[in-house]
Amino acid sequence: MTQAPRIALRAGAITFRGNPFLAPEAETFVYESDALLVMEAGRITAFGPYEALWPSLAEGTEIRSFPDALLCPGFIDTHVHYPQTGMIASFAGELLEWLERYTFPTELAFADPAYADAMAKVFLRQLLRNGTTTAMVYCTVHPHSAEALFAESHRFDTRMIAGKVLMDRNAPEGLLDESVARSIAESEALIARWHGTGRQLYAVTPRFAGTSTPEQLEAAGHLLKRQAGLFLQTHLSENRKEIEWIAGLFPERADYLDVYAHAGLVGPRAVFGHGVHVSEGNLCTCHETGAALAHCPTSNLFLGSGLFRLFDALDPRRPVRVGLGTDVGAGTSFSQLASLNEAYKVAALQGGRLDAVKGFYLATLGGAHALHLDDRLGRLAPGYEADVCVLDLKATELLALRTARSDDISDQLFALMTLGDDRAIRATYVAGRCAYDRDRAEPFQYA
Repeated sequence: MTQAPRIALRAGAITFRGNPFLAPEAETFVYESDALLVMEAGRITAFGPYEALWPSLAEGTEIRSFPDALLCPGFIDTHVHYPQTGMIASFAGELLEWLERYTFPTELAFADPAYADAMAKVFLRQLLRNGTTTAMVYCTVHPHSAEALFAESHRFDTRMIAGKVLMDRNAPEGLLDESVARSIAESEALIARWHGTGRQLYAVTPRFAGTSTPEQLEAAGHLLKRQAGLFLQTHLSENRKEIEWIAGLFPERADYLDVYAHAGLVGPRAVFGHGVHVSEGNLCTCHETGAALAHCPTSNLFLGSGLFRLFDALDPRRPVRVGLGTDVGAGTSFSQLASLNEAYKVAALQGGRLDAVKGFYLATLGGAHALHLDDRLGRLAPGYEADVCVLDLKATELLALRTARSDDISDQLFALMTLGDDRAIRATYVAGRCAYDRDRAEPFQYA
């Protein structure tokens, strides 16, 4: 990779300096109607009003202007399955039936390294097309599936947090680890190769309690503690039948989350997907330990899993770290705008109202906070990694019609999160480079 050039972007811009679920919007949300964002060597070096900053620009800085657009921190997806890209929008019943009918057969194809390479390329391009620059990603049980994902991410210089799935029971033979020892050894080899290589980070990844023996879960817990900075990702309380099944598999444990806690898997940088049916005690445990929940609204609605209690999770008396996840392929879109559209409805069905400022926080700085990376990701601010999404306010005829009626930035953002999709992403910058440009002859470009 060559060093990223010095580039300045000019457009309207939004960012955050705090959590609007916990403090007033005026203290947490930043909007500049005419902003200048300066990027160099992969980081943001200046951000503020154009009139104040442009006189001090270094000679030779290229300025790229985007009229009728908003600069936004790159979106962060805290729960997504790249092997399921090809099975998105597959008709089935609830979670466990869907896994048996579609997911496991699809993942068996990843025994072929060439297939894994091809799907990693499709997946990364879908993320960038939708303005997502960081994701927490499940691979398959095959080590080369993680190798393919990390290699493609490294070419784009995106920040991926991923891991080979750990499974040693209750799945087809071709998707089971040969032994606990081998699953840990394969994970260790991937950690040595990729954790901290460029912008790549490793997540220890037991699929969920139902597909790992107690011995594998405990080994995963020991692995997690052996090296600083590792992440943990798995599933939690997504579906009521699943919860009943887990209770039968682990009768000695108090509940689903206690299965993971007993194995040493609950703590900072642990992200639990879904959490639809968690108890107040579970929420308190997540708050106390720094563990996070990934809210996956399109998936939970598609499979009929239930309604995530967003405002309960973010109760100011014991707020839990919450990110937004697409969960493709149970989720129905790679777009975090589409996720926010459904998240609004999920909240509304429970008597809540997810306004656009809170929504965009979840998709940006909130996701970074869930991952314990909010010291470097999720903001437009000097020193932060230069991951930026350019949102087109006139991407479609309907969106242009709607945003023309907006009288403030909150209403413009609400229109984007309700009507927007991949067409609303004008460009995606990764570590200060334009990795995707909707209007370029070749939209995607490696670092």
